[in-house]
Amino acid sequence: MDLESLLIAASAELESGGLCKLVRLPARPGAAVQPDPPLPEPLASRLAAMGVGGLWTHQAEALAAARAGRHVVVSTGTASGKSFCFNLPVLETLLADRKARALYLYPTKALAQDQLRAIRAFAIPQVSAATYDGDTPSAERPLVRRYARIVLSNPDMVHYGMLDAHARWTELFGHLAYVVVDEAHTLRGVFGSHVGCILRRLRRVARHYGSDPRFILTSATIGNPDDLAERLVGVPFTAVSQDGSPRGERLFAFWNPPFKDETSGSRASSNWESARLLATFADEGIRSIAFTKSRKAAELVAKHAKTIAGTPGTPDRIRAYRAGYLASERREIEQALFSGELLGVAATTALELGVDVGGLDAVVMNGFPGTVAQVWQQAGRAGRSGEESAAVLVGHEDPLDQYYLSHPDVLLAKPFEAALVDVTNPRILEPHLGCAAHELPMAPSEVTETFGEGAAPVADAMIERGDLAQRKARATGQPRLHWRRREPPGRELDLRSLGGEAYQIVDAATGALLGTVDGARAFGQVHPGAVYLHQGESFVVVSLDVEARVALVEGGSPAFYTQARQTSDIRVVASTAERRLGAVACSLGRVDVTQRVVAYVRRSIANGELLEVVPLELPEQTLPTVAFWYTVPEDIVRAARICPADLPGSLHAAEHAAIGVLPLFAMADRWDIGGVSTALSMDTGLPTVFIYDGYPGGIGIAERGFARCEDHLAATLDVVANCPCEAGCPSCVQSPKCGNGNDPLDKAGAVRLMRTILGSPPN
Repeated sequence: MDLESLLIAASAELESGGLCKLVRLPARPGAAVQPDPPLPEPLASRLAAMGVGGLWTHQAEALAAARAGRHVVVSTGTASGKSFCFNLPVLETLLADRKARALYLYPTKALAQDQLRAIRAFAIPQVSAATYDGDTPSAERPLVRRYARIVLSNPDMVHYGMLDAHARWTELFGHLAYVVVDEAHTLRGVFGSHVGCILRRLRRVARHYGSDPRFILTSATIGNPDDLAERLVGVPFTAVSQDGSPRGERLFAFWNPPFKDETSGSRASSNWESARLLATFADEGIRSIAFTKSRKAAELVAKHAKTIAGTPGTPDRIRAYRAGYLASERREIEQALFSGELLGVAATTALELGVDVGGLDAVVMNGFPGTVAQVWQQAGRAGRSGEESAAVLVGHEDPLDQYYLSHPDVLLAKPFEAALVDVTNPRILEPHLGCAAHELPMAPSEVTETFGEGAAPVADAMIERGDLAQRKARATGQPRLHWRRREPPGRELDLRSLGGEAYQIVDAATGALLGTVDGARAFGQVHPGAVYLHQGESFVVVSLDVEARVALVEGGSPAFYTQARQTSDIRVVASTAERRLGAVACSLGRVDVTQRVVAYVRRSIANGELLEVVPLELPEQTLPTVAFWYTVPEDIVRAARICPADLPGSLHAAEHAAIGVLPLFAMADRWDIGGVSTALSMDTGLPTVFIYDGYPGGIGIAERGFARCEDHLAATLDVVANCPCEAGCPSCVQSPKCGNGNDPLDKAGAVRLMRTILGSPPN
């Protein structure tokens, strides 16, 4: 059965929902050229032996720019051959200069291992390559430092294992010709901002040893590749973004889970529908990936798909894949998918990147991934052989998902978002200034040369606090900044998580390490009594040791799942800007958000019925961040015909919907964003809705919302007012992460309030 017929047949089994729209995206031929001048031997003959008769136009353009000495960022589609854009100029340089070295950086160890195989496939004896990461045996590390001409690593290892120990890496730093940063679109938010500081430190150390490497960055298609690259590295870039590679025909399907109750707007689980599609594809021998947005969802989709699959032997060929698994387990799943042993995998974004998993036929996206760029990145994992492929977007009960399912042409035509990076965030900048001074004492002028103008006041504050000291160099008499503390900086710095040292999840019966969860999420995910899923098996957390950061779990088959409940309080630290939002004022500024997980609920797996609310005693956590907020004067409340008793629910509903729609205007996911609404703010003295970045210090999301506040509120009103439910549902005002259990919510009051603010009749 062909892919289109299969999707239509699967949709016909449903009484409602299913296939909303099916779009056929035509195939695209490739445009090939010959490099000018030709590649040197033996590189040219190696390409010929691989069956490569020419370069796609973007590959040739990137090669020419690198040959001209420019820093290059390549932003083209998935499977467009971006690795040639850096491998060819690097190998050409290393063949011409026997001392030259290159450093390749990847966001994951799996991707580095995959690219190591690709480099070795060139079979050029003069160029030795090796990985250097946490899995590299201690005995092999000195050999990598001394002999590897291409070192494949990750930003974490550069921070923890290279820069602070730069004297051991003199061969690399002294002859560093290229630094390659692959999958640069993943370097956004907190992680991207940390990496931007690391790359600046890397350039500084390389200059100390006499080298000035060229940078080549590759990225999925985004809206600001050159700007992102410049923010990450601190130098101007040439962008290559015209994709010359071929692409097979692709079906793009929009799929809404069926209604459970049309009056309430409640729909069936997107996890179940994604699992049904994954199982349907697997039963037909169609290899596919179902991408999910959480570890728990990946486990649930795999578990459901195994249950649904009807062809003998198929359930055993479906697995889950996510971060938190042990490395050996991830490598086993990757190899099984590559070989065709597996037919279906339910995965988090850990498999979204360019690891070669062979030729896939279909991709299921369990919910809008968060950005348009990610939609096409995930969709591009299928159809790598140039054959017909399918991408299916299964909508969540979420305002943004439902907006795109109602406006599919908007998604297909929407320009790619800009990735947000802020290396000036003082909470990110401070530890890297300390690291830089510890690596090599800094001249005051180097502070701004390396990290930008905003770094000078941060350095001054660190001097005043005693973290840095200014002393004159003996040889020159010039002042230098030194790290003053006894303990080295940066050792406890967590580059990747939302915050806090990771918690280990341990099987109480065997002592086996099942996985990890970062500190910011631990209280919500592995609190005592929480149900934790691993490879389709359910475990219950029996204890959480906050000091040791260990959650002990026991296996079992509970007939319930759990959801944490929390309280939030927000305080304005400083207002930095203000503008009009329709008839009210909108402000931007720094805030402190205090949260405490106070209870969890048990719900029946069978029907979602509330079984029990269990109180918890856990420490509170404070998040200093950036927010934008709007205050609602009394005359607006009266004009919207909202009585005092209904005001909290109206504000709460407007807050939830605003969070859900904000990713339309910023490259973010709703899980990156938080909100608080109150009928009387102690800081503003008025009813107020706050929307804040879910990252310490903020990362630019709130600024985007503030800049587009009127457009943002108009889109929010569009989603809520046009939702067919009567009293509010997950597609408009209910939130899956609400710490108050979505109570109170007043959909009608929220609509009247937003219409009044924007100057429309409240109806």
